[in-house]
Amino acid sequence: MTAASIPLDGMVHYDLGTIDRIPPGEGQTFLVAGREIAVFRARGTDEVYATQARCPHKAGLLADGIVGDGKVICPLHSNKFDLATGAPLGNACQSLTTYRTEISHDRRVLLWLSAAAGWSGST
Repeated sequence: MTAASIPLDGMVHYDLGTIDRIPPGEGQTFLVAGREIAVFRARGTDEVYATQARCPHKAGLLADGIVGDGKVICPLHSNKFDLATGAPLGNACQSLTTYRTEISHDRRVLLWLSAAAGWSGST
């Protein structure tokens, strides 16, 4: 899936579409400015998280992993990561890069990136 960008105050937000594109308790991989980003929707709420799309250990697509309790489990090697911080949980993998997200008033998922830093930083 692809996204449209809108610049604002040194930040760029990408409209990823309505939250209904991501089933509760699952993730979707989006192609944003040529990069793969995994976006996860919590069960029972409309809270969303965004991380790099692939596990730093074996490059597994994290959106295909098991999602729950604010965590994702890599589908290739069962390592867990905190979706809010990207921190590995009980394993020695590198932290995931995370990105700021929000839900707009009309239930669209927005992904925010620094216009100056491009893809080099995490939020």
